[in-house]
Amino acid sequence: MLGSRGQVVTFSVWDYVVFAGLILFAAGIGLFQAIRGRKETSSDEFLLGGRQMNAVPVALSLTASFMSGITVIGTPAEAYMYGTAFWIFVFSYAIMSIISAEIFVPLFYRLSITSTYEYLEMRFNKLLRVIGTSMYIAQTALYTGMVIYAPALALNQITGLDLWGVLVATGAVCIIYCTLGGLKAVIWTDVFQMIIMLSGFVAIIARGAVLQGGLGKIWNDSYHGGRLETFSFDPDPLRRHSFWTIVVGGSLMWASIYSINQSQVQRYISCKTMTQAKLSLYLNMVGLWVTVSLAMLSGLTMYSIYKDCDPLTNKNVGASDQLLPYLVMDILADFPGLPGLFVAAAYSGTLSTVSSSINALVAVTVEDFMKPAWPWLTERQLSWINMGMSVFYGAVCIGMAGVASLMGNILQAALSIFGMISGPLLGLYMLGIFFRCVNSTGGLVGLISGLTITLWVGIGAQVYPPLPEKTLRLPLSVEGCVALDMNETTTITPFSTILQTTTLRPRPVLADNWYSLSYLYFCPVGIIVTMVTGLIVSAISGGCKQEKARPELFIGTSDLICLGCRSSDSEVRAFITSATEKVSDIIEKDPKNIQGLESPVFSDNEIALRGKEYKEKITKF
Repeated sequence: MLGSRGQVVTFSVWDYVVFAGLILFAAGIGLFQAIRGRKETSSDEFLLGGRQMNAVPVALSLTASFMSGITVIGTPAEAYMYGTAFWIFVFSYAIMSIISAEIFVPLFYRLSITSTYEYLEMRFNKLLRVIGTSMYIAQTALYTGMVIYAPALALNQITGLDLWGVLVATGAVCIIYCTLGGLKAVIWTDVFQMIIMLSGFVAIIARGAVLQGGLGKIWNDSYHGGRLETFSFDPDPLRRHSFWTIVVGGSLMWASIYSINQSQVQRYISCKTMTQAKLSLYLNMVGLWVTVSLAMLSGLTMYSIYKDCDPLTNKNVGASDQLLPYLVMDILADFPGLPGLFVAAAYSGTLSTVSSSINALVAVTVEDFMKPAWPWLTERQLSWINMGMSVFYGAVCIGMAGVASLMGNILQAALSIFGMISGPLLGLYMLGIFFRCVNSTGGLVGLISGLTITLWVGIGAQVYPPLPEKTLRLPLSVEGCVALDMNETTTITPFSTILQTTTLRPRPVLADNWYSLSYLYFCPVGIIVTMVTGLIVSAISGGCKQEKARPELFIGTSDLICLGCRSSDSEVRAFITSATEKVSDIIEKDPKNIQGLESPVFSDNEIALRGKEYKEKITKF
């Protein structure tokens, strides 16, 4: 009986063939890009694709970069155990896309940078750039280790694939096409891997609908099981997922990923024009909507099948992250090759994220550490360094997979890492681009303060997880399970099991309030502490008296969407639009001649002239 049996079959020969074939094809794309662009060996070509990419492949790559194997495996399990509150992230993705496209894209295009942390030195000083880059490297290495380890562990226990063999193979494939093909190889491989990921979800939903008698039956089972109670407007900040924690906290957390994270920024600044870069972010938003919706439907399909026999409670799997692989082997084993397609989907997510991370880590290392230290390096030497660093960081990420084994729920842990580290960094960038009075002293103290607070609450939450009344895990049943050795059933819910295990451990006073803060609020807390501390320290240390900073380092009216303009401002808006289009046209005509602030398009005189013209136009109205 489906949904009530214990052990399921493992991989067939055809599953191995499909899995290996798809992964090798992905690696082949990287090799093809390497052969195709073998004459273009500059550092700019390797790291940014020559700044000649179009919006559609970049958008798919942006989506695939963080829709990793963790998402493929963790998000359906989230819907299965907690319901569809995670679906509210569609609002967060929209807000994040607007912030990134309308504030940060104009800034980074104007400066024509390769590493996002170059901005910190331009706006503050060298020390903050080094600290920002170091924080990014630590965060990305740990996250990438988790991305490699978690799907490998889940699939190892379900399919029988050797754990460390798969870990090393994953890193090796990424190293090959990152080293030889650069960013173009990563982006075009991501496009293929995104298609495979979505195909895996569709296969699960379609097969589940056939077995259960249609999508209506799946939806009805989910409704009666309490899985469709999506919107909760409880303002309690300790509530794990509510409308407010996801829309407020989730929007800022994803903004910290897409606005300043090198892995993402490096993609959209590789577009040939600023318009293409903005378009890639909005297309990415649609891609995120589709991906999270298919992941949620896969989770609801899993609940409909296992509503009377939870594999986790019945000890068929050892962790929630193994639920979806277990389902795949349960319902798709009769179709040779389809389980292999799903495993390829999970590993496509892993490969896309790992390759993105390796390429971005190489970029920040070369731009923020090596070029300033050895400015005399030639393009050929830099190309060899880029390749060598790709191999080095691939090995580091494989090594960090061991650290990731100590984490808990992989989806929550992954997002917590970004909140703890990217939150204070985003606060620092916001201080830099919005407040001219903030100096380097204020920025440094603010960043350290924000990071200290977020690490305190984040590590505390890992040591003392929130109690079930805050996480609101929904009940599951094993009434329909058939024992392997006797015809009897059991009725145990994981909810009561968790209560028994969590109450045995002594908990400090902070565990039930501060450490129980929703993980989605780690990022807003980091931003607020960083900004408030930075402003106060800057005011005390004479930030308002500092020398006038370069105007291109700040966000002006021409960079923002004019939401409250009067009708008499139409000429000003037309002027700003015209100026922006001219700049985009110049970038598109000759992108290879642009070298940061030395670009003739964005030289000091040009920027000063444009700023003067803006002021004169605005003054008239």
